[in-house]
Amino acid sequence: MSLKELDKKYVLNTYNRNYVNFVKGENATLYDENMKKYIDFGSGIGVVSVGHGNKVIAKTIYEQVQRITHISNLFAIEPQSLLAKKVVELSGYDMACFFGNSGAEANEAAIKIARKYGQRKYNGKRYKVITLENSFHGRTITTSKATGQVTVHKKDFAPYPEGFSFNQNIEKIYQSIDDETVAVMMELIQGEGGLMTFEIEEVQKLSRFLKDKDILLIIDEVQTGVYRTGEFLASNFYNIEPDIITIAKGIGGGVPIGIVMSKHKEIFEPGDHGSTFGGNYLSCQVSLKVCEILEKHKNTGVLKSTSDYFSLSLLNILNNYDDIFDKILGFGLMKGLRLKNENILESVIKTLFEEGVIVLKSGKNVLRFLPPLTITNKEIKEGFRRIEIALKRIKDGN
Repeated sequence: MSLKELDKKYVLNTYNRNYVNFVKGENATLYDENMKKYIDFGSGIGVVSVGHGNKVIAKTIYEQVQRITHISNLFAIEPQSLLAKKVVELSGYDMACFFGNSGAEANEAAIKIARKYGQRKYNGKRYKVITLENSFHGRTITTSKATGQVTVHKKDFAPYPEGFSFNQNIEKIYQSIDDETVAVMMELIQGEGGLMTFEIEEVQKLSRFLKDKDILLIIDEVQTGVYRTGEFLASNFYNIEPDIITIAKGIGGGVPIGIVMSKHKEIFEPGDHGSTFGGNYLSCQVSLKVCEILEKHKNTGVLKSTSDYFSLSLLNILNNYDDIFDKILGFGLMKGLRLKNENILESVIKTLFEEGVIVLKSGKNVLRFLPPLTITNKEIKEGFRRIEIALKRIKDGN
């Protein structure tokens, strides 16, 4: 039975899969079962932040599972406490952390914190959470409702929890706030929503307004966090102080983890929330190592140099193919190329893949680039060489 046949017979149909069979990876280079090379500009949707087959991470995993993989949160877990300390220090905020296994779990916990804040301080009169159109916050029932994409709110899964609404833009948020609003939840760059990037001054103004009204600001950094935009958090880049921050994806380097950080350190009490697997020895020890690797990458200037080289390569593509693309989006190593014709997005991604380049889509008309943060200039150069070949094929009708 082929891989495709196995998958279709035994795995629930939740993704439109490409059935290439990858068997190994080296940093930003993947190999399929035929040893064909692919330059990975997607890193597992921003997850493999320190590259595929990272020997330091492999050693960390091996050494940890030889000792303890998991006990439970009924006991103190030293790597969890150390990771919480590290994340808080790197963020620059005075917060405390809860650990889960994914971005959706982190966002679910963030919403629970906000709801409890409204119960505690306003006797339950504040409970509504406002989000933005084209946002994406997860696929649980609650985070699906918080997601500002109507296509995610399928009737098949109704009824959804009440108290959520989404707005077209930040300006509309001010008009939507009422006496029952407890929080505004947003991404600073919408990873799934066309790489919509909000203006710094606009976000800072909103942050000040919410603070004056005692409405919590939740920043979803599941995709933007952990040096993806150049700083540890996009919130640092925007120079704001959110009340709650969620991170996941890149901090685990491929190991599942989700973290919610909150300045309301005493909001939860035993029994309010939990996770059987969250914050276990393995995920926290690996995440500590990821933070160590990427912090050094940032402090030595390598991350900025890599980001600059990647940006220059994108600019070259934009200039050479301005009949296909009209704009570069995003910051750091979270970038996008917006197509002039959204109808060719899928065919562009397919042609790039055929030439051995993995990119992602965002929204209806954006090629999204989320390479490993440790990608080398050699890998970037090779990836863009292949992109040039693919784009020439498209222009020639091949």
